[in-house]
Amino acid sequence: MNCNDSQFLALDAAAREAVTRRTFLRNSGGGIGMAALGGLLAGGSSAKAGATMLPGFPQHAPKAKRIIYLFQSGAPSQMDLFDPKPEMVAQRGKDLPESIRKGQRLTTMTSGQKSFPIAPSIFKFAQHGQSGAWFSEVMPHMAGIADEWCMVRSMHTEAINHDPAITFMQTGSQLAGRPSFGAWTAYGLGSENADLPSYVVLTSFGTGRKGDQPLYDRLWSAAFLPAKYQGVKFRNKGEPVLYLNNPAGMDRELRRDSLDELAALNQHQHQQLGDPEIQNRIAQYELAFRMQASVPDLTDLSNESESVLASYGPEVRTPGTYAANCLLARRLAERDVRFIQLFHMGWDHHGGLPPAVRGQCSDTDQPTAALIKDLKQRGLLDDTLIVWGGEFGRTIYSQGAITETSYGRDHHPRCFTMLMAGAGVKKGLTYGATDEFCYNITENPVHVHDLNATILHLMGVDHKRLTYRYQGRDFRLTDIHGELVKGILA
Repeated sequence: MNCNDSQFLALDAAAREAVTRRTFLRNSGGGIGMAALGGLLAGGSSAKAGATMLPGFPQHAPKAKRIIYLFQSGAPSQMDLFDPKPEMVAQRGKDLPESIRKGQRLTTMTSGQKSFPIAPSIFKFAQHGQSGAWFSEVMPHMAGIADEWCMVRSMHTEAINHDPAITFMQTGSQLAGRPSFGAWTAYGLGSENADLPSYVVLTSFGTGRKGDQPLYDRLWSAAFLPAKYQGVKFRNKGEPVLYLNNPAGMDRELRRDSLDELAALNQHQHQQLGDPEIQNRIAQYELAFRMQASVPDLTDLSNESESVLASYGPEVRTPGTYAANCLLARRLAERDVRFIQLFHMGWDHHGGLPPAVRGQCSDTDQPTAALIKDLKQRGLLDDTLIVWGGEFGRTIYSQGAITETSYGRDHHPRCFTMLMAGAGVKKGLTYGATDEFCYNITENPVHVHDLNATILHLMGVDHKRLTYRYQGRDFRLTDIHGELVKGILA
């Protein structure tokens, strides 16, 4: 019998109500869907209700419970920020020696140049802290916590252009279609908070170059992993998450009833088809329902002190700025979100680098330092790993014209700098070295796969064992590569 049958229509109102599917589900203690959800959400164990993880993970005692990855999209210039080369002042305008370049590939943007004039940084450097770490004058706040940083100057990668290089950093492959780092982490280690995603992405625009390289949602995709592990991006304009409020005429109880019935229908379809994505769909609907209550509390800054807000800088009250996202990252860390990733655009400086770098540092320097000090003050830095860096480095030679006050730099995958702080890494360490031209690595090279393997290790995961079978082979974040960088481990 359905609602249009003459037999159904002939019943009085009370009888019709008694035999509807809605009534059956509601009177069944939440319906078949809630029973299915109970099994779905109970799959695994952790310290908090609703947490799930793969059996056997973590494999050893983790140093880090969570990651805050401050990705500087566009590639910051290492020799203008962290890796001073004072010898280059005497080389200004001279051609980069072929003995240094060694025939290494160039981008199409500079391959046609008749010369490669050396452009020494115009910024002053100084050593800071007991560690004596070198920082540029444009990063006074990050320099002020020099002894918290583990600076890796000897990073290298395989891609020479932005899109494949960022994709490689995030997924371990230059080709799109692989799961992102955060998705792998969520898949292996699950969630510590049932009311928020295990992987949250925040984005911001830089003042150094506002029309910089775009970001694509596939950078935080789950790809062939179950869809529930993909990153959830909070918007950088307007409401961070859309549709948190119920439509007019629907209260929370009615929304709950609707989801119960929808879960029952999806569970019925799953029993017929056996498609695991149906259960993922149920889980995502449930998470969205819980986020209606958890996100407003997350983004409400009314309980933050004026001193904390001031520490992050003047833009902290402007949603979608790097400063606001750093504070939001701390609030997400407090709520045990597993992987928090900030993408800050604007670091691609092929020309006019000095003023552009100043702009980028005005965006990021103070909020980054404030985030680390805030986490430390709250006792969260001991089990939170901070990662700061971009997709590759920049060239010592200038792209285009060079003057006393202006120059540009092209892409350089052969060496660049990444910074780490917090759980499991040595404080006040500068690891690796580059030659006097900041062009080649001379000590302790660290590949992107090595970095990713080390980060997973700090979270209690053997990168060789976190795999997923797809299309007949076992995939992993580090593919068939990656070695632990033991020299930076505390």
